[in-house]
Amino acid sequence: MSFWVYILRCADGTYYTGHTDDLERRIGQHMTGEIQGYTQSRLPVALMWSQDFPSRIEALEAEQRIKPWARAKKEALIASDWAALSVAAMPPSERDERQHSVPRLRSGRTEVEDEPSSLKVAETPSPPVPAERSRGTDPDTHQPPPPPVIVLVRPQLGENIGKAARAMLNFGLTEMRLVAPRDGWPNPSAGPAASGADSVLEQAQVFETLAEAIADCPNVYATTVRKRGVTKPVVTPEVAARKVHAGPGRSAILFGPERSGLETDDVAVAREIITVPINPEFGSLNLAQAVILVAYEWSKGVALAQPPEVDLPEPAPQEDLDGMIAQLDDMLVGANFFYPPDRTVATRRTLRTLLTKPGWSSQEVRTLRGVLSALAGAKRKKEPRS
Repeated sequence: MSFWVYILRCADGTYYTGHTDDLERRIGQHMTGEIQGYTQSRLPVALMWSQDFPSRIEALEAEQRIKPWARAKKEALIASDWAALSVAAMPPSERDERQHSVPRLRSGRTEVEDEPSSLKVAETPSPPVPAERSRGTDPDTHQPPPPPVIVLVRPQLGENIGKAARAMLNFGLTEMRLVAPRDGWPNPSAGPAASGADSVLEQAQVFETLAEAIADCPNVYATTVRKRGVTKPVVTPEVAARKVHAGPGRSAILFGPERSGLETDDVAVAREIITVPINPEFGSLNLAQAVILVAYEWSKGVALAQPPEVDLPEPAPQEDLDGMIAQLDDMLVGANFFYPPDRTVATRRTLRTLLTKPGWSSQEVRTLRGVLSALAGAKRKKEPRS
């Protein structure tokens, strides 16, 4: 059985990356809008690239490697331009150096040796997806393990599955596996609760037994706050996250049904138990809360997007600040603020310290001086024109 990774081009020019075990059927679903989510609102879509893999885990790893690529890098892959793909994978400084130092032929191809081939662009044989690594890195260097799999064991409500998917995607986790969901799958209640995490739900896999769901995972963690009569090492989410990143191999993290949690036999298959330090008088986390705690700790070991930094305005010149402080001082003298007189020097020093702490911008100084002028009566209310 083959598993496929594919790239679609959407009507708005963006690219969508996914994986499946039935390429023809999945592409047809995308094209007809049957699959809810990203591509449904960007029809028509077209298949630009695909590659088959012998196992689902390899396909998923390739998808997760390709999905965050920049547009230029994906287009180089689609065009089978391995020289451009190699350059696009480099840091900007090395990319500039490469572009100025590698000789090119008239055709635009470089004289460096091409990578070995076995990749499919649409249906054309071509070289495999190159693993991303820095120039000069030993190919045998240990690669970081893939993100952990979130396994929901006998989940009950579709809403909770959707909320768990939302929690996962917020922190960069995309692979959900469902073991015998009570209400079947897919569940129409999951989508609205996921609040946009449709890609997680679309790719969720369903298994009849827990053993099948974790068969490819050498590292298994069970989450529980109750004693289950099973002697296992107990760790916090933070410690478990460090171990998942340390690898080797794929990790699975098990979460039990909403009402009762994992059963003793479920916990017994795990290597370790994850428990959150919690109020002993009220130990009640819902499914999504438990998932988000574990996902957040894992995310601290990867580079996720941060809020954009906003350029601050340049600080006002000292002359502007002195003018503002002098204006305020004159107003305070006129209002007999400095009393008793022997505290005047200390009070002025305190005010200057206060007013020079924030690092006022020129605009802020002008605004405050306008306020002071208004308070002093320099600005009168404009009478409406008759």
